[in-house]
Amino acid sequence: MAASRRLARKLPSLISKHQRLISPEIDVEQAAESPASSSSIPLDPSLPILPLAVSHLSPPSPLPALPSAHASTPAALLRILRRARHHPRLAALDLHLLLAAASDSLAFRPDHRLTSLLAARLAESRRLPSLRRLLELVLFCPCPCTDDSIFACPELLPTFRKAILAFAASGDIPAASDALASLRRAADSPLPAEFYNIILHALARLRRHEDTVRFYGEMTSTHRVHPDVYTFNILINSSCRAEGVDAAMRWFQEMRRWSCSPTGVSFNTLMRGFFREGRCKEGIKVAREMLQLGFGLSVASMEIMINGLCRGGEPLKAADVFIEFLVDGVVPEGFDCLDLVESLCRVRNVEKAVEVVELILERNWVSCLGVPAGVTVLECLMKEGKLDKACQMMGRMVAAEIVPDTISCNYIFEALCEAGRTVDANRLRLQAKEKGFQADGFTYSIIVQGFGRQGIRKEGEAVLDEMLDAGYVPNIATYNRLLDGLHMGRSMQLQQKCSRHRNAAN
Repeated sequence: MAASRRLARKLPSLISKHQRLISPEIDVEQAAESPASSSSIPLDPSLPILPLAVSHLSPPSPLPALPSAHASTPAALLRILRRARHHPRLAALDLHLLLAAASDSLAFRPDHRLTSLLAARLAESRRLPSLRRLLELVLFCPCPCTDDSIFACPELLPTFRKAILAFAASGDIPAASDALASLRRAADSPLPAEFYNIILHALARLRRHEDTVRFYGEMTSTHRVHPDVYTFNILINSSCRAEGVDAAMRWFQEMRRWSCSPTGVSFNTLMRGFFREGRCKEGIKVAREMLQLGFGLSVASMEIMINGLCRGGEPLKAADVFIEFLVDGVVPEGFDCLDLVESLCRVRNVEKAVEVVELILERNWVSCLGVPAGVTVLECLMKEGKLDKACQMMGRMVAAEIVPDTISCNYIFEALCEAGRTVDANRLRLQAKEKGFQADGFTYSIIVQGFGRQGIRKEGEAVLDEMLDAGYVPNIATYNRLLDGLHMGRSMQLQQKCSRHRNAAN
């Protein structure tokens, strides 16, 4: 921003100095009246026309060219463009300045640093007409580094690659194809497959499968380009969506004919296609084939397989496959079993969900068990009234440093206290506290009231004092009310005990 402000302050004086240099006998008014003056910038009609005024001073129209002392070489113009990059008015005129410098002097030839910078900026801002004009300039005025060599500029391919990417990303396939054809004529050697893959991917993204296949035919037959694995991954994905997984399998065989080794993306695409069509057994077969070939399962592979089985109405099968792969030690680190646990709980098969969670804890593969998955199992156990199992499960989770959030813990503590198991709730609270659990005022209130209902005064007073030290007792009235609840609970428990003794004696 400091450079932009300095440029803004210097620009009016720069323009006036230039007027005196190029036309000392002509004043500014005469220059404004002659739009065909040799000092004017030849504007591209496709470029945005923005005023150059950066202060209360406005330059004459048409826009004056930059002084030759400041833009006589590509390096000098490159410095100007870098300084004007973030200027709100000058940023959109970068190609104007290059064309003006090129038209003022026939000896001015932009080098690859200048054209590469402009190609990146024009591609980033999606100024496609300006980008086409720049490519024409690059081909018409080759880089000076080619003067002493019979080869093309080494930066020619990266510059055109940026342009082809911009055209393809904007959906302008004809412009991308024209740029590719121009590059093919200007390059010294056959282009690598990555330039064709850009257009292939754009066609597949636009769901133009027939054009994708046709372009692949031109690429291999007409231009004799050897496809790579990325080419076939694009074709496999496009075929899965347009024709089905059987058509994609033919491209899989074509890949082997070209001696291209498949990657995990190739197998994942086929696996997703099988599960999308409901062919779960074949999808699992693809996963096992990946293991046999030594690829290993990625997080994406596991998600495709497990989520595909769950969405297909087979959560039990998904659980069995997950358990099998977990026992074999091929489940990738980072895979989250939340979708699997939720699917099992949705069909009221909590036992299988508990089996999955217990196996994860037993194998110490806690990266597959996040807090949401653990809380889901605990809530299902609480709803079915399996408090013993819920306490045991939460204790193992907390020991593995999978600590539920405060709201979930309060829900579990409240259910235990209402069932007369406040001691277990307080034990879990203390265990979770050692692992970083932060209790709130509601947590303490639940446990203190639970001890009060059960008549456990000593432990209740200890929790109440801890609540007071933590700053969750707002006033003395609240403290006295909770303390009275502990005493009242103790008195009621003694009365009930005496009543039971009298009834037994009678």
